[in-house]
Amino acid sequence: MAILPIVQLGDPVLRKKAEPLSRITAAERKLIQDMIDTMYFAEGVGLAANQVGVSQQIIIISPTYRRGAETVIINPQILKQKGRTTDREGCLSVPGFSAKVTRSDYVQLKGLTVDGEAKVWELKGFAAVIVQHEVDHLNGYLFIDRLKFLEKRRVEKWLREREQALGHS
Repeated sequence: MAILPIVQLGDPVLRKKAEPLSRITAAERKLIQDMIDTMYFAEGVGLAANQVGVSQQIIIISPTYRRGAETVIINPQILKQKGRTTDREGCLSVPGFSAKVTRSDYVQLKGLTVDGEAKVWELKGFAAVIVQHEVDHLNGYLFIDRLKFLEKRRVEKWLREREQALGHS
């Protein structure tokens, strides 16, 4: 079990589009296991590879938060989205901040399993929200980018206060 450091808001890797994997080697399998361990250790329900500093298209989601029930999706591509849901989101890379975000309530996506098999997933509700959040990471977006104007102002204020508290003013 290896717990990887989670990169924080401000790290350039979070704003870079992650690279697709052409093959899944032992190194990627180890990274995936370390990501799973890291996600549970940090008490998250999802994690993208770039959140641990690796610019590869790998996400882990665990809507039930049960070890062994997580889903690994490599090179995810959203095919369809339907419906709307608004709920409070947070992010392991933006610790201590949460805000209401509107996302699709249903997604259909394709990608590869950890065994390299092509698969299509259909997700609803909380699982759909998590996968959209993680796919955003792979595309260089954070949940704070999806906020409405007034919420973005609140984020800016929170970031300034956080920087001052950390002595980086």
